[in-house]
Amino acid sequence: MKKLLTLVLALMMVLCVAASAEGIIYIITPSTSNPFFKTEQDVGAPKAESLGYEVKCMSHDDDAAKQLEMFEAAINDKAVAIICDNAGADASIEAVRKASEAGIPTFLIDREINESGLAIAQIVADNAQGAAAIAEKWVEAMNYEGKYAELLGLESDTNCHVRSENYHAVIDQYDTLEMVSQQSANWDQTLAYEKTEAILQEHPEITGIICGNDTMACGATQACIDAGREDIKIIGLDGSDEAAAYIKDGKMVGTALQQIAAITELAIEQADAYIKDGTKPESEKQLVPCVAITAENVDKLSAFVYTGE
Repeated sequence: MKKLLTLVLALMMVLCVAASAEGIIYIITPSTSNPFFKTEQDVGAPKAESLGYEVKCMSHDDDAAKQLEMFEAAINDKAVAIICDNAGADASIEAVRKASEAGIPTFLIDREINESGLAIAQIVADNAQGAAAIAEKWVEAMNYEGKYAELLGLESDTNCHVRSENYHAVIDQYDTLEMVSQQSANWDQTLAYEKTEAILQEHPEITGIICGNDTMACGATQACIDAGREDIKIIGLDGSDEAAAYIKDGKMVGTALQQIAAITELAIEQADAYIKDGTKPESEKQLVPCVAITAENVDKLSAFVYTGE
C-alpha cells in the first residue's frame, strides 16, 4: 500500500509539472564552440525556463540542411516557439517558412533572413553602427596611415557584408590607408590564424588587420604575436571575453560589443508575450546598438554584457 501511495504521489507530481509547463521552446544556434553562440544558449535557456517553458537547445553548425531538420523536429514536437541564430540569410528562408506554415512563431536573433513576414521578430545588433564606431578607433590607432589586411566572415551571412561595408565607409575616407589583402576566414579562429600567417609572409609591410568578428580577430592577434609582430593594430566585432583579454594586454585595439545576451533575453520575452496573448513586437526588424570597446572601457565588459553608462 505504501509503495502504491508513493507511486501515485510521484505520478501526480509529474502531471503537475507537465500541466504547469507553457510548452517547448527550441533554441537553435551555430556551433557553441564559439563563445558568442554559446552565450545565446546559456542566456536563453534559463530565461525561458524561468518563464515556465521546457527548452531544447541545438546547434546547426552553419549547415542549412541540418537547420531544416531541427526546425522539422520542432514542428513535430509541437514547439510553441523557435529562437534561432540562422545558418544563412537566403538558405534559412525555407525553414522559417515551414515553421510559420505550421503555426510555430520564429524569433531570429543576431542574423537576419532576406525575407520579411515569416518571422515574428528579427532582432540583431546594429552591425553598421558598431562597425563604423570601432573603425573610427582603429584609424586613430593607425594614425590615419599604413597598409592593412581584412579578414571577412562567412560570405553567405548578411553580417559579413554589413560589417565590411561599414568598416570601409570610415577607412576609405583616408587615401593614406591602403588595403593590400582581403580574404575570408569564415568566422573561424584557426583559419584566421592560418590566413594571417600567410598574409604576414606575403605582405610584411602591413601595420593593421580588420576582422569581421572577434573569433577571427583573436586568431589573427595570436598569429601576429607568434610572428613577433605585436605592432599590428587589430580590431574585431562581437565583444567576447577572449578579445577583451587581448585588448587589456594591449595586443588588440578594440572590438564592438554586440549585446547578444540582451538580444537573446529580448527574443525570449517577445516570444513569451506572443505565446501567451498574441502580442507582436511593434516592428519585425529591430536593431540593438553596439558599444565600441577599447582599453579605456574594456574593464566594464564581461560575458557579452557591458556595465558602463
